[in-house]
Formats: sequence, C-alpha cells, structure tokens
Amino acid sequence: MPLNHTFCVAPMMQCTDTHNRRFLRKISKHAVLYTEMIAVNALVHGKQITKLDYSNEEHPIAVQLGGSDPKTLASAAILCDRYGYDEINLNLGCPSERVQKGSFGAALMLEPDLVKQCIESIQSVSSTPLTVKCRIGIDKEESYEFIARFVEDLASVGIDTFFIHARNAILSGLSPRQNRSIPPLKYDYVYKLKNDYPNLKIIINGGIKTISECMDHLKYVDGVMVGREAYDNPMFLKDIDEMLFGDSKSKLVREELLLWYLDYLDASQRHTSEYKIMLKHIYGLYKSEQNARKFRYLINESMQAVSSKPIRDFLQNRARDHQ
Repeated sequence: MPLNHTFCVAPMMQCTDTHNRRFLRKISKHAVLYTEMIAVNALVHGKQITKLDYSNEEHPIAVQLGGSDPKTLASAAILCDRYGYDEINLNLGCPSERVQKGSFGAALMLEPDLVKQCIESIQSVSSTPLTVKCRIGIDKEESYEFIARFVEDLASVGIDTFFIHARNAILSGLSPRQNRSIPPLKYDYVYKLKNDYPNLKIIINGGIKTISECMDHLKYVDGVMVGREAYDNPMFLKDIDEMLFGDSKSKLVREELLLWYLDYLDASQRHTSEYKIMLKHIYGLYKSEQNARKFRYLINESMQAVSSKPIRDFLQNRARDHQ
C-alpha cells in the first residue's frame, strides 16, 4: 500500500540510523522514517549491508539509495525487497562532492535519461514503491521549467511521488551544510508543481521548523518532509500525530521517553564509538527547556564514561525536586 506521506523525517547521513529511528518512532507512530542514504556500490559488495537492519516497530520505513549504475541499483533494490522496506527512495538531491564523485545525488538531475534507465532497472526487479528526492534546480539552472521538465521525464517512467527540496543545489563552492541554508527557498516552485501535475504526489522539504508551517504547506502539497529540526529537536514530533494525522492527543512524557532510550542503550551493549553515536541522537531532547544546557553536558559526561549513570542521576534529581 502507498505510504501516507503527510509527515516524513528526511534521510540524514550519520543521523537517521536504526537507533534514531526507534527513538523517533516512540514519539510519532505515523511519521514516515527514512534510512540514511546508502551508497549502492558499497551495499551490493557487503560493506554497508548492516545499514539495512531495522526493527519491525520502525514501520512505516523507507530506504534511500544513492547510485547511478542501473544494474547495481537493481541489485541493491533486490536486497531492499528482502528486508521488507515499505518504499525505496532514489537520492537525486545530495550535493556533496563525495557523492558527486560517485556520479549520483543532485548531479544526476542533469542526466534525466540516465535517471530514467536507473528507475526502469529498479522497477524491473522490485515491486516495492519507488520514489525520488531531488532539488528544484542545479547551479544556474534556476527556472521553474527545469524542475517541471525533470518531473515530467520521471513521471513518464512511472514515478508518481516526488520529494522536492525547495532550493537549488550548488555543486561547487558550497558545503552540504551551506547547501541546506544559502540557496534561497522557493516554495512557490513546489506549490506550482502540485498545481500543474495534480495526479502526482508532491512532498515539500527545506527550512520547515514548526507544525504551523507544516499545516500551511499542506494547503498546497501532499506532504512535508522535515530534516534537521526533527533531529535537533525530536519533541517537535510530539504533536504530529494529533495535528497532522487526526490521532488522539499524545500523552508522551519526556522523562519516560528518556528512560526507555537509556534502557535500550544499555541493553544493546555496543562498543564505545557506537554508544557515543547513540547518545548523540538525544542531544536535542530538552531543546528550549530550562535544563537544556545541563542535559547536553551530561550527555557528554555519559559519552566519556560510556555509561548512562550521569543522565540517570539527573532524572532522579529532577524527580526529587518535583516531589
């Protein structure tokens, strides 16, 4: 069944791993979650196969693939099918130099015929719904006609769901971080795509930070995809199910969520480096709260100690203060 893309958490490198997704799923049961982008060359040679791992509770979940060779993408899609993902997403939007050297990501928007070959190759071996994520333009290709023509090309080979980051990708001179903020947002381009191609599903991405902004966008498009705000401020998702999906109001308690994650963290018995990565996922749990700075300090202490004790002591002290 097609996913409900009303609200999605964007794929983010070194962020949306299985631990982060399990954590976010505790906050929202409806948001569609995405893996980090997985390079297909490494995947089919077994070097990144563990990145396909996930728990059943993470559904609805999609895998994002990066690649430009039709045969390799087909092999990767077969692997993804075996894992039972709800969707495969093709990355056509990442502007990093490393990705460009692999001849995929945003640079592929300049090669629509190759993209169509990649899509048809995946479709020939996989029945999992296939979607794409792209930018509105590349470098000096800034016209609405460029993205409209690109969408038309991909729709002609069966793509009906597009995630559109409403900025141009600058392939040289800007870092991936700068590409998320310096090129101007052109939400009107994305709105016009939905108006001009009403039979396509259009999900908007880029610069979205509040639920009210999500609701405003949903007047014009089919869904919103939020990246850094969802990662840096995970409690942003707390009211998503109620406000955007019409579910009952969340009864989530921040401290209970934190205790669950600490138990999960300690039970996993990971080596030191992965323990630190898992702790990084909760840096923003108390964002904008009175104890936010103290909490981040305690996370750093826990990373150094490879122990959740500093954070657990913090929770016990808070509970004592509220008695």
